[in-house]
Amino acid sequence: MHCIRKLTDELYYIGASDRKLALFEAAYPLSNGVSYNSYLLKAGKNVLFDTADKSVSGQFLENLEAGLDGGKLDYIIVHHMEPDHGALLAEVKRRYPDAVIVASAKAIAMIERFFGAALTEGALAVKEGETLDLGGHVLKFIMAPMVHWPEVMVSYDETAGILFSADAFGTFGALSGNIFMDETDFERRYLDETRRYYTNIVGKYGPSTAALLKKAAALDIKMICPLHGPVWRQDFDRIIDRYAKWAAYEPEDKAVMIACASVYGDTQNAADILAARLAEKGVKDIVMYDVSVTHPSVIVSEAFRCSHLVFAATTYNAGVFVTMETVLHDIAAHGLQNRDVAFIENGSWAPMSGKLMPQMLEKLKNIRVISDPVTVASAVKEDSAEALEALADAIVGTM
Repeated sequence: MHCIRKLTDELYYIGASDRKLALFEAAYPLSNGVSYNSYLLKAGKNVLFDTADKSVSGQFLENLEAGLDGGKLDYIIVHHMEPDHGALLAEVKRRYPDAVIVASAKAIAMIERFFGAALTEGALAVKEGETLDLGGHVLKFIMAPMVHWPEVMVSYDETAGILFSADAFGTFGALSGNIFMDETDFERRYLDETRRYYTNIVGKYGPSTAALLKKAAALDIKMICPLHGPVWRQDFDRIIDRYAKWAAYEPEDKAVMIACASVYGDTQNAADILAARLAEKGVKDIVMYDVSVTHPSVIVSEAFRCSHLVFAATTYNAGVFVTMETVLHDIAAHGLQNRDVAFIENGSWAPMSGKLMPQMLEKLKNIRVISDPVTVASAVKEDSAEALEALADAIVGTM
């Protein structure tokens, strides 16, 4: 049975959620699945905005058929050709061969790579600022390259004030009936997953995101329809203000995150002592993660949120312990900037992690190392306890 939602008198949600998916893009763990959003506008012309992932193909195609209700499909707008949104494009064209594909030139080239040149015959390549008159509504196309693929564009319904934002403003998490963000508790239900989605999927491309935000600021937006997660129809500043911080690599909170890699517990003990000293000095809402049990995507997300980062790791094979190495590699790959950082190393005979961890972040912009690394020789003793006290003072001094 079809399951569609009416967003306005003329716009319908025809996407679907996958709650069984454990890893998004085979990399990011999901605790509550993900939605694949698709929209159908019935206003003069019938327009489909993106398709969906193969995992929800049955539901999506049934929704599309029900939404059209016997009518023809005139246009398929392709904002983003990543397969979680474009995988069903060929099947939709097979069912509705007269529908015209509308996309950026780069997206049309990608469609050919995925499906062959035959699928793009008659396709309409659009450029920045071009419009499409639907006979009642006018769509304006806005290029958004590297948010987060080079072919991405968004479209703006000038008549209704609706921004179809591609991957921007999306989130992990399936939809559970409440299609609008104002029908749920954003901060409690979606904020952490929205941040984790942005920082890990789009976070490397902050300047590109900032460019899109600048273009969006010139629009009279009444609704934002992303490709993942709930639809926004009010309180846009709650998401746009955070996007502006994330895109500029500005900390969301004055807070300390401690990431720890400990084999037998002694490095963990050093991290606990540091956290205790920080708390005694008035630092609130400290967060600590064991990188061997916490997925790197969570650490990356928290690194974007927090102003101060501490990395504590044992030396392993004359290098950095493997799980910490992965975390630092991910943070570096996402181009984090503007953070105060500190390091704690451990080693029983030749500690090296304190030297190597800063090197992994040295190419990042405006990363301020608070002090020399604290060295723990096997286990915390009086000298290293004093060094941890001094580190706590140094961290507080920069807050």
